[in-house]
Amino acid sequence: MPVRKAVHAGSWYSDSGPELSRQLDYWLNQADVTHGPARAIIAPHAGYQYCGACGGHAYRQISPVVVQKIFILGPSHHVRLTGCALSAVKKYKTPLYDLNIDTAVNKELEMTGQFEWMDVDTDENEHSIEMHLPYIAKVMENYKNQFTIIPILVGSLTPDREAYYGRILSSYLADPKNLFVISSDFCHWGQRFRFTHYDRSYGSIYQSIEGLDRLGMSIIENLNPTEFTNYLKKYGNTICGRHPIGILLQAIQELLRNDNSQNVSLKFLRYAQSSQCRNMNDSSVSYASAALVIE
Repeated sequence: MPVRKAVHAGSWYSDSGPELSRQLDYWLNQADVTHGPARAIIAPHAGYQYCGACGGHAYRQISPVVVQKIFILGPSHHVRLTGCALSAVKKYKTPLYDLNIDTAVNKELEMTGQFEWMDVDTDENEHSIEMHLPYIAKVMENYKNQFTIIPILVGSLTPDREAYYGRILSSYLADPKNLFVISSDFCHWGQRFRFTHYDRSYGSIYQSIEGLDRLGMSIIENLNPTEFTNYLKKYGNTICGRHPIGILLQAIQELLRNDNSQNVSLKFLRYAQSSQCRNMNDSSVSYASAALVIE
C-alpha cells in the first residue's frame, strides 16, 4: 500500500519539521481549554497563515491521553462524490512524523457497503484532510505510536444521506477513545466564489459576512441538522464543509436517540476572516473553530 505525500507542505504550511512545530506550539499556547475534553472539533483547512491561529483554539480542547482513533471528515473539492470515500493508503506523511491509517476500521466501514475508495491521486489532490494532519501530529506527539487515523472524504450528500452516514458513524462517536475532526471553512465571499450576499443592516460587507456566519454557527450549536439544512437553503452560505458538519449533527442526534441522558454541548470558540471585504470587488474566506463535549 502506498504512502500519501504531504503535498501542501512548503506552500500552505512549512515543510520544516522544527519550524512547523514551533508555529503550532505558538498557536496552541495562545488558546485555553475552555470547552473540553473534545469528542469532536470543527476547524478550518486553509493555509496556516490565514487560519492556523483559529484552528489552534479547536485543537487545544483535545485530551491526547485518551484518544486512540481520529476520524477526519473533509469535503471533496475536486472530485464529484455522492457518498463518502476511504483512503486506500497505509500512511499519511507530515513534516513531523507519519500518521498510520486504521485499516481495521476502514474494513468495518467498507463492510457497510456505503463507502468507496479514493485513489492516491484523488487523496493527494485534496487539501481538506491534509491541512489537519500537522495539527493532529503535534497534539498527539507524546502518543505517536498509540493512535490511528481514519480519513473520510465526504461528497455532495442529500440530507437523507447525511443522516445515513451519521447513523453509521454514531457508534464510533459514542466511544470516548475516538475523536472526530470536522474539516470546514465558512463563508467564501466574492465574485470569484459566486457569492455576494450583503445585508446592509449589518454595516460593512465583512460585518454582513460575519453576521451570516454567526447565524449558521448558532444553528450548528443547537445541534439540529434540519435547521442547518434550512439555513443553507435560505441563504446559500458557501460553507464548504457543510456535509461533514451535517454528518456530525446527524451522528449526535442518533447518539441522543440511543441515550438521551447524555449532556451534549457544541460551542464555537473562535472566528476569523482572511481579510475584511469593504466593496464588491473584494473577497474573503471565513474560519471558525468549535468543540463538542459529551458528558
